[in-house]
Amino acid sequence: MIKTQKARLYPNRTMKKVLDDLCDYRRYCWNQGLALWNDMYDASLVLEDKNLCPSERKVRDELVDDKADWQYQLSARCLQLAVSDLGKAWKNFFNKAQPDWGKPQFKSKKAPRQGFKTDRAKIVNGRLRLDKPHGIKKWYDIRLKGAVSLKGELKVVSIYRENGKYWASLPFEVEIKTKAKTGKKTAVDVNVGHFSYTEGQIKTLPNNLKFLYERIKHYQRLLAKKRKTNGKKAARSNNYAETKAKLQRDYRKVANIQHDIIQKFTTELVNNYDQIAIEDLDVKRMQMSHVASKGLQRSLFGLFRQVLAYKCQWYGKELFLADKFYPSTQRCSRCGFVKTGDDKIGLYGNMKHKTKHNEYVCYECGAVMDRDENAVMNLLALI
Repeated sequence: MIKTQKARLYPNRTMKKVLDDLCDYRRYCWNQGLALWNDMYDASLVLEDKNLCPSERKVRDELVDDKADWQYQLSARCLQLAVSDLGKAWKNFFNKAQPDWGKPQFKSKKAPRQGFKTDRAKIVNGRLRLDKPHGIKKWYDIRLKGAVSLKGELKVVSIYRENGKYWASLPFEVEIKTKAKTGKKTAVDVNVGHFSYTEGQIKTLPNNLKFLYERIKHYQRLLAKKRKTNGKKAARSNNYAETKAKLQRDYRKVANIQHDIIQKFTTELVNNYDQIAIEDLDVKRMQMSHVASKGLQRSLFGLFRQVLAYKCQWYGKELFLADKFYPSTQRCSRCGFVKTGDDKIGLYGNMKHKTKHNEYVCYECGAVMDRDENAVMNLLALI
């Protein structure tokens, strides 16, 4: 089983320069490989010759043959893995079922996140050691912090720079023991701002997050006013850099709080229940307006499903996914009556029957209950 841990890196001045160069080199290899791939692909279409179609091996071999002298001072695995990822991206391009389907794009040096991959990294005395190219004299192990355990076989390591800080994604192949059986089952109904399940609710937008979002909104407005000076773009004063650093700091705090909520809640679920039912939501179709989209993005529906899925696989738990069209909100959990047409409950309740948003009233059996509790019981009936 592959278990990935995120660690903060603390490189010295020499290794910081090495990491920056490798981030730039990864972007260079990707862009060069993508340009070559596009040329080969266009040529195969124009000449109608399938033998000219690009492949990972063709692109890699040509990039290696055209290597400049300065490229030999950097890790060769950076180029190999960049072309490998490019091949996977092109393979996904021909599969429209992918959630983020689209043609591979060129990488920009202005992107806030830059990184590279290597499969030659090692953990030595609690530090990260990268593969050393030939002809390099000064080379140091990198101190890291944040990983709970460094045991297991280390796979392909992803290292990236974001907001001036360095991080590493460390995937270890380890043996994970399954959790003890509890004989219990539950269902989770995801909503904007909270998750409802059989034991109550978990808030995904607590007060500290709301405060951070207000502060982020304030810094975004300040940055918007500082983008132009005397009618010219790209004004980068010290005040601009300071405000941007504060904005990035608050974004990092928000991400940490959100991930902490998701990790703790999913761990609680797999510890206490053997069978868990959730909805297979089509989040993109649910984004009706920019206000609703913002709430959906902040509620982390996709991350919750992703984390819960791999934890259930790790610990031997069963995860049930309700169909996208399953009427968990419109169906009465007591008699099975399903609301249709003007009787449906919307974002603001039901205007015809003048019911509230969080209220479920069955027009068949007369049952009155909380909307979220009704949805949880409907999902629980699928197990």
